[in-house]
Amino acid sequence: MGSLKHIRSRIKSVENTQKITKAMKLVAAARLRRAQDAATAARPYAAKMREVIASLVAEVEPDSNPLFQKAETPRTLLLVPMTSDRGLCGAFNSSLLRRVEKLLREQGAAYQQIRVASVGRKGRTYFRRRDVNADVDTASLVVGANQASAAAFAKELVRLFSETEVDEVWLVYNEFKSALTQIVTVEPLLPLSPESFAVGDASAAASENVAPERLYEPGRQQLLDTLLPRYIESQILRSLLESQASEMGARMTAMDNASRNAKELIVKLKLDMNRARQSAITTELMEITAGAEALKG
Repeated sequence: MGSLKHIRSRIKSVENTQKITKAMKLVAAARLRRAQDAATAARPYAAKMREVIASLVAEVEPDSNPLFQKAETPRTLLLVPMTSDRGLCGAFNSSLLRRVEKLLREQGAAYQQIRVASVGRKGRTYFRRRDVNADVDTASLVVGANQASAAAFAKELVRLFSETEVDEVWLVYNEFKSALTQIVTVEPLLPLSPESFAVGDASAAASENVAPERLYEPGRQQLLDTLLPRYIESQILRSLLESQASEMGARMTAMDNASRNAKELIVKLKLDMNRARQSAITTELMEITAGAEALKG
């Protein structure tokens, strides 16, 4: 048990920390709501685009588009983990980075080279120290999770894939379920797979005349070639929004736990302070009593 002065100083310090964690929780809660709204607003667009591409893929030869072409022997894999710029968000970053490290170990024998283009300062710093970072500019993506930044990043990934600098691209991000639950998700982005667009379901619907006949202008193949890069953009933007919502949920939960722990610590420190005060008072009384007895003697 420390001195009364030391205990009072600790109580004051913990109370100040509790004020900060409560404020950070409120900020994270407000940002979480905005991130959820943005992700929800983007879902109808992504769903309709997937539906149109599915109908196109069912009617043309998708292999004619370079984004569908798979390398016979993939040599280079590009991982795109999405971390945060700041800490104090619980296991948001650590769980994702552990998953990437696991992928590096598991996929190391299947590829000649695995490159990592990390989104977020935490991930960039982590992998730069391990000398596995790719020369892909991702500095503005977390701050600017919008259509323009996603389009620029998608263009660079498509260029790397089209010029065979990388044979496959995988996204690694936290999928938002709730403020308490975020699931680390590994999602192949390139090359595209016809099966991922539910070609069979689209063909069945067309044969049963469930869906109305569509007239495409210009031709189907040209429209597919135009839509696919935008589909890549939408997938990147969706994962960025999921990651941002997950980060805010994790930070809100972490700050709530920190505020609760600070409250418990303050209660414990106040008990220690009361015990120290009672001990000091008892000691003084004993000294006074001993002095009085000595005067009588």
